[in-house]
Amino acid sequence: MKHDEQLPALSVDLGGTKIVAAVVGGGGQIISWRRCLTNIEEGTNAVLKRLFSVMDEVLGEAKLSPAELAGIAVACAGIIDMKKGVVTMSPNLPGFAGIKLRDIVASRFGVKTHLINDASAAALGEYYLGAAAGRSVENLVYLTVSTGIGGGIIAGGRLYLGADGCAGEIGHMVIKADGPLCKCGKSGCLEALASGWAVARDAKELLKGGGKSSILRLAGGKIEAVTAATVALAAREGDTLAQKIIADAAHYLGVGLANIVDIFNPELIVIGGGLAKMGNMLLDPARKAAKKAAFGLPGRTVRIVRARFVNNAGILGAAAYAFNQTQKEAGG
Repeated sequence: MKHDEQLPALSVDLGGTKIVAAVVGGGGQIISWRRCLTNIEEGTNAVLKRLFSVMDEVLGEAKLSPAELAGIAVACAGIIDMKKGVVTMSPNLPGFAGIKLRDIVASRFGVKTHLINDASAAALGEYYLGAAAGRSVENLVYLTVSTGIGGGIIAGGRLYLGADGCAGEIGHMVIKADGPLCKCGKSGCLEALASGWAVARDAKELLKGGGKSSILRLAGGKIEAVTAATVALAAREGDTLAQKIIADAAHYLGVGLANIVDIFNPELIVIGGGLAKMGNMLLDPARKAAKKAAFGLPGRTVRIVRARFVNNAGILGAAAYAFNQTQKEAGG
């Protein structure tokens, strides 16, 4: 990612939990940065209003007008039709299905805008500036394990997008055919077994069934207030129920990782997202399960590591995508 002489880009990461916006310089430096909650339950129009507001804030902080940008890139959770700039489906952004988000943002700011899946953008961020930077890595798979689970693929040193820009929906590969219903409508998806909302769901169901755990105390005595973070905290305190929930999620994550290893044979799998903050409690058993289930040669080749960026992989990767597209259009 060497675009030091480029105008900066305005980059946005729109997820089911939070919206992050930043102005990013050509060398990958963050000039200004803002974060706010998505609050998707307030409806699509309210989310768009918040999105525009945080974009205006980072432009103001950077003392830039939209005309001074190389472009805008929006990294969005969901199945993205990149050719049309449409969010075709987004399990964690209900109400956004069918929205022409690229054109809406371009019209609001009067700037060339790109729409990309958030995990694909994060893959670029980790490839250029994060876990893969400085390594001889040509094949990388990024997995975000957060509210949902998404993925991005670097193959032969290039972002692999597929025919429509939809490649990388790793969270929706079916791991357990008779497993729990996923928000996407299928059953047994990796996301329905190992994501943040899946961990919280399992904890709530066990507590409602009479399970004894410190999870409930840590959630203020309210089952509906239980989150994956609550479960992780209880597990660190030695709570056996919480530890089992995380062990189950780690097992299914490992099975998903083994599938990735066997299909893509990458040198590096990078795991980011909120659940990665659980660290080795989640990742060590997931690595062991992956190594056990994967074929020998690709299983020995791959390294499974935590992402370098906790919050900004998608922001930086989306900016890199905008810079690359600007360069292509200029004939560079």
